[in-house]
Amino acid sequence: MTLPYECTSEDQQWAGLACSEDEPCPIYLELSAAESSGARLFVAGNIHSSTVTLYSVLLASDDSGLTWRESHPRIRGAGLDHIQFFDTATGWAGGEVLYPLPRDPFLLVTTDGGRSWRQRSLFTETFNGSLQHFLFTSRTSGSAILDRGSGSPRERYALYETPDGGETWVIRQESNRPLDPGHSSADAPAWRVRADGPTQSFHVERLEGAGWSSVAAFAVQLKTCQAP
Repeated sequence: MTLPYECTSEDQQWAGLACSEDEPCPIYLELSAAESSGARLFVAGNIHSSTVTLYSVLLASDDSGLTWRESHPRIRGAGLDHIQFFDTATGWAGGEVLYPLPRDPFLLVTTDGGRSWRQRSLFTETFNGSLQHFLFTSRTSGSAILDRGSGSPRERYALYETPDGGETWVIRQESNRPLDPGHSSADAPAWRVRADGPTQSFHVERLEGAGWSSVAAFAVQLKTCQAP
């Protein structure tokens, strides 16, 4: 299946895309994470050109991957690359703004099994860097590892903890070496996203026994951008 996307003049102006009818700009879908909550399945990623991330994407299926809907409005310039559900009601999807550089990591939080989500920034002020990993061990207690990038004046990696489900965060550790995220239920995931080169698609796959079974596939290339 192909995710609907209509490139607007506002998209082109915001992203600085020079697209024309003779030389349209290709637009791509990238999927990064998959997770389930009861019978509901979620997939996260972004829409991007060859140079610019345009929007985040959070998709949901209520019928084991046969049909899909967008579970949260697209966020301009952002991408989602982590999903975790603690139980069938409480879950988080994480990402950051990616344009022009990774910054302002955030979580989408649900308490109704993904029927609705609300966006929570990890910081009240601008943070230059990306969300490398997060893990919740209860509905309220969680940790997150942030990557400030190689040019940061401080230690590159930072560990934060939250006591209230992601509403507030406190720094616990900093290091110039990658931090150990610790044990996660995602270490042995039941779902994954796999890029398939021959078909130019992303397959959403479920672990069945010792192998993986595809339940849905999304085309990498979306509708191109052309002159309005």
